Amino acid sequence: MSNPGTGTGDLSAFIAGLPKAELHVHHVGSASPRIVAELAARHPDPAVPTDPEALAEYFTFRDFAHFIEVYLSVVDLVRDAEDVRLLTYEVARDMARQNIRYAELTVTPYSSTRRGIPEVAFMEAIEDARRAAEAELGVVLRWCFDIPGEAGLESAEETARLACELRPEGLVSFGLGGPEIGVPRPQFKPYFDRAIANGLHSVPHAGETTGPQTVWDALTSLRAERIGHGTSAPRDPKLLEYLAEHQIPLEVCPTSNLATRAVASLDEHPVTEMVKAGVLVTINSDDPPMFGTDLCTEYEIAARLLGLDAAGVAALAKNAVTASFAPDAVKTSLLAEIDAHLASWQA
Repeated sequence: MSNPGTGTGDLSAFIAGLPKAELHVHHVGSASPRIVAELAARHPDPAVPTDPEALAEYFTFRDFAHFIEVYLSVVDLVRDAEDVRLLTYEVARDMARQNIRYAELTVTPYSSTRRGIPEVAFMEAIEDARRAAEAELGVVLRWCFDIPGEAGLESAEETARLACELRPEGLVSFGLGGPEIGVPRPQFKPYFDRAIANGLHSVPHAGETTGPQTVWDALTSLRAERIGHGTSAPRDPKLLEYLAEHQIPLEVCPTSNLATRAVASLDEHPVTEMVKAGVLVTINSDDPPMFGTDLCTEYEIAARLLGLDAAGVAALAKNAVTASFAPDAVKTSLLAEIDAHLASWQA
């Protein structure tokens, strides 16, 4: 007998239990108020509240520039390898609570090494946390090392060097984050070429706060295999057609786009146009505690906007697995888990 419940509460319960993969989520941006408060207590900073409730107000953003300002103040609290290890493991613990089985965490090593954390100690800290997360929490983590675009070409050179010369075992991809306005994508081509030559996948942010041309630049100059956000892509029908034809996934983060004013309201989010055009869409949380969300909530939003039932949500979850750079065995296992969860729900 099929499940008679089709209400929001029922779908929320289905999503909560759904095994998930996440492809667009930032390392420091995943620090919960609990973790940030602990780091702020260890390294007092007048800018960052130590009270988790006050942090909620602190994480209210006027615009994307203000978000970057607040984000960097939290980065400043990560000052030694012990902080890096704590942050990474606790992020995995929060993921486990949401039934996230696999995640590609975007890590910005330049932000830590330039603040004095020795590069080898940084790599050892994330790798130690990765192994512990898989063994103790059942969460498989992989890394995307990204260039903080606002820090210029010096940060690109350093990120490429760290990725290619000190490449940790869990590293699978190379990205580009930070503001897009005033940070054109083509200037980063040599660094992406180097990363790709070293076997890393290209996953830059593009078209979040700028227009479709930034996405084209990411595709042509940076040879992007997935696009972070791509929010403006539907403004160019030819771009949507290209993304759909070549099955280049978009890493969509609805609440993030609202919080940084990339979209005016959730109901105006272009995810519906992306899906209608046949683009492979994945759902992600970006910087979840900073945006007052989590991956389960993002799936609930996507289900409402796209009019999905449990089977539709399961198909959306499978998109993330398909678009991931997970080992084949992890992909096969996770796809089977999603099918089993849906079958048990429908029984």
